[in-house]
Amino acid sequence: MPPAHPPSVPDSPAGQGPSGPAGGGNDAIDALDGRLIRLLAEEPRIGVLECSRRLQVARGTVQARLDRLQAKGVIGGFGPEVDPAALGYPVTAFATLEISQGQGSDVRAHLAAVPEVLELHTITGRGDMMVRIVARSNADLQRVIDRVVGFDGIVRSSTAIALENPVPYRILPLVDQAAAE
Repeated sequence: MPPAHPPSVPDSPAGQGPSGPAGGGNDAIDALDGRLIRLLAEEPRIGVLECSRRLQVARGTVQARLDRLQAKGVIGGFGPEVDPAALGYPVTAFATLEISQGQGSDVRAHLAAVPEVLELHTITGRGDMMVRIVARSNADLQRVIDRVVGFDGIVRSSTAIALENPVPYRILPLVDQAAAE
C-alpha cells in the first residue's frame, strides 16, 4: 500500500515531472487513472482498499494502477503540500538568471544548496535559468537574492516579486483533460 499522502508533483525536481509520452498523445492515463488521481488528491489519507471501494474496482486493480502510474512518472510522490507562507516565508519571487557558458552544473549545485530556492528551471529567452524563491520579508528577499547571485557563474539577474497567486499550482484540470483524451 503506498503512503497515505497526495501526489506531490510541485516538489518534483525540474525536468522530472510527469513523463508520459514524449510527443504527447493520450496513452499516459485513462479515465480510471484520472479518477484515481483525483480521489488521491482530494482525500490524501485514503488507502488502497477505500480507493477500490469508491472507484468500484478490485483492490489489485487500484494497486496495479498506482504502481504503473508511479513507474511511468505520472505520480511523482505522496507527500504533504507545504505552504512556505505558513513556515514564515510569505514573500515569493521569480529570478531570471544569465549564467556564464559552461557553468550550468556548478550554478545548479550552488542553487540547490540555497534552501529558499524552491524550483529551478532552465529556460529559453533572455535568461538561462529561472528560479522561484521565497523570503521572510521584502528586506529578507535582498539577503536571499544576494546569496543566489553571489556565485561567479551567474552573470546577471532580474527579479520579480509575486503579488498574489490567483491560480495556484494545479494539476487536476490537466489530469481530467488527459484522462478524457
